[in-house]
Amino acid sequence: MPSFTETLKVDEQDMTLYMSLPSGSGPSPAVVVIQHLGGVDTFVRTMVDRLAVAGYAAAAPDLYHRLGEDMEPAMRRQQLRDPEIITDLNATVDFLRHHPEVDRECLGITGFCMGGRVVYLMAANNPHFRAAVAYYGGNIMVPWGEGVEAPFARTGELGCPLMFHFGEKDSNPSQDDMRKLGAELTRYGKEHEFHTYPDAGHAFMDFTNPQRYQEAAAMASWPRTLDFFARHLSTSSELPQNQ
Repeated sequence: MPSFTETLKVDEQDMTLYMSLPSGSGPSPAVVVIQHLGGVDTFVRTMVDRLAVAGYAAAAPDLYHRLGEDMEPAMRRQQLRDPEIITDLNATVDFLRHHPEVDRECLGITGFCMGGRVVYLMAANNPHFRAAVAYYGGNIMVPWGEGVEAPFARTGELGCPLMFHFGEKDSNPSQDDMRKLGAELTRYGKEHEFHTYPDAGHAFMDFTNPQRYQEAAAMASWPRTLDFFARHLSTSSELPQNQ
């Protein structure tokens, strides 16, 4: 399972991309992995590698590439703007769709914490995603930047099925947020699947954070994620002829 770093040019700046490829011959379906607050760190790289073991080409772009490295993660996150995030993710999708080891018609996206919010945003912005899995994505009702709509306001534009994992004890997204999201997705007829994990709070997947990691929720959610991708990211040779 080869893992490596690529560098893409986005807005005349270098954006690094951590990528892992499954063993064996391609092309393979691919999943974009969106970072949490800590960036493309040990946890995010491990999730990329886990997807490669499961048979997916996986890549995590560094969304902090425009910001100074001496800035605290929380401060860097506050500097992110939705239009720039969309540009970065579109560049990542374009890179994957032209990669010789990737099946260009079989792309998914997943993300954690702020990355879960970006999953919702990109499911409404890029038509190439065929499946989206958000882990405890907060602030979906809040726009990042001036003159832009919040991801929630673009629910009607979601172009692929969505799975969302919630911690029952999380405050952002809260259980009230979950119900509001579910009602809006239902109103627009968007295919979605929600899972809530008892006794789990925010960041329950992050095994590098002992205060937040919740093993039961992590062990239950990951097989569901892989099953969801398996159902929706079939190889392009298996797609109906009209797609």
